[in-house]
Amino acid sequence: MSPAALPNHPSRQRGVTLIGLLFWAVIIAFVALLVMRVVPTLNEYFTIQKAVNKVAKEGGTTVPEIRAAFEKTKQIEYSIASISGADLEVSKENDKIVVKFAYDKEIELFEPVYLVIKYRGQSK
Repeated sequence: MSPAALPNHPSRQRGVTLIGLLFWAVIIAFVALLVMRVVPTLNEYFTIQKAVNKVAKEGGTTVPEIRAAFEKTKQIEYSIASISGADLEVSKENDKIVVKFAYDKEIELFEPVYLVIKYRGQSK
């Protein structure tokens, strides 16, 4: 006799219930939404970081020259939209030009929920 045929031995079914499946589908969809909304802002941040490093090394020696060089780089790199040359903080540390930037990016996940990411960086 098989164990399932015995009266005191209930057979156990294994698998995912519909509620469990829906729960994991919602979690996976939310994570996918976050990734799709955040990755473009990360790409923009890394592009800004690369442009700031380039401008700090080759952009000039005065603040207006560095800001103008960043604006020229911004025209080439079309993905930079969050900051402009006027938003850059230019200083000199140990005879080296340091360019700092900071900005906030607000991402709409779904109405009325938003995600705010604060990006900060400086030239190396």
